[in-house]
Amino acid sequence: MIQAQQLTKTYGSKTVVDQVSFTVQPGQVTGFLGPNGAGKSTTMRMIVGLAAPTQGQVLVNNRDFKKSKHPITEVGTLLEAKSVHKSLTPSSHLRSIAATAGLPSSRVSEVLELTGLTGVRRKKIGGFSLGMGQRLGIATALLGDPQVLILDEPVNGLDPEGVAWVRNLARQQAAAGKTVFISSHLMSEMAQTADHLIVIGRGRIMADAPISEFIDNGLAQTIVKSSDIEVLMNALSSQGVQLRRIDAQTLEVTGPDSEVIGRRALETGVALSELRPLQRTLEDAYMELTRDAVEYHSNIVAENSGGK
Repeated sequence: MIQAQQLTKTYGSKTVVDQVSFTVQPGQVTGFLGPNGAGKSTTMRMIVGLAAPTQGQVLVNNRDFKKSKHPITEVGTLLEAKSVHKSLTPSSHLRSIAATAGLPSSRVSEVLELTGLTGVRRKKIGGFSLGMGQRLGIATALLGDPQVLILDEPVNGLDPEGVAWVRNLARQQAAAGKTVFISSHLMSEMAQTADHLIVIGRGRIMADAPISEFIDNGLAQTIVKSSDIEVLMNALSSQGVQLRRIDAQTLEVTGPDSEVIGRRALETGVALSELRPLQRTLEDAYMELTRDAVEYHSNIVAENSGGK
């Protein structure tokens, strides 16, 4: 379990993490989302003592992780996969860590096999691709068979097979009762991996909820198309119903479900050419929540197909 209590980090006059409190429970995968510069990496670094909180505290399994006598068996981290000496091989890198922690050398072989690095165990790390470096970072995190896993962007640089492998690994670790805290910018992947989400923006917690609850805001959205769209708009117009005109015959309705809309159309004699419920995605929910919390906004201008 990870417990952050009023966690705050400032650098000079800039507050990067601002009174953040949350709990990461064992037995589930908790996703950590937020725009660039939101404070995700800083928060993860404070959990394992790589950055000191300006205020507040964070506990791992009910104690300060910095005071742990056997850190590698308590918490496994992937924060900076590139922070490995390039002249080493995966085998020598892992063996040195295992020896320092008093772990058997057999554990090195196990994690190399688990992460698919057995075939390159004697290859120098300097020649590794980004994806292979990520696998080595995950192997290092798993070496001590820790009860807590903290993985910052673990699928960065991985091919589709590698991404699926990380997803399955995270879920397997959670199923074994471990605490899994994972950040990623891949919304589609997080939607398949996480059970619970914590969203941070501008250093503050914006959401802390089960993923199903986060995606489902309780309001149905439906696309309706009719040649009598004005009549239907008047029939649907009421408190709690949001109407957005898409074009002359198409309307996006937020609030009532498609059955209610269809019944209202029938009552008012409006013929519908389309009645299509919209499936809200994690990306939809995330973008809606963090729209005003991103550090930089981009303006996309479509090119004129006429070549001007």
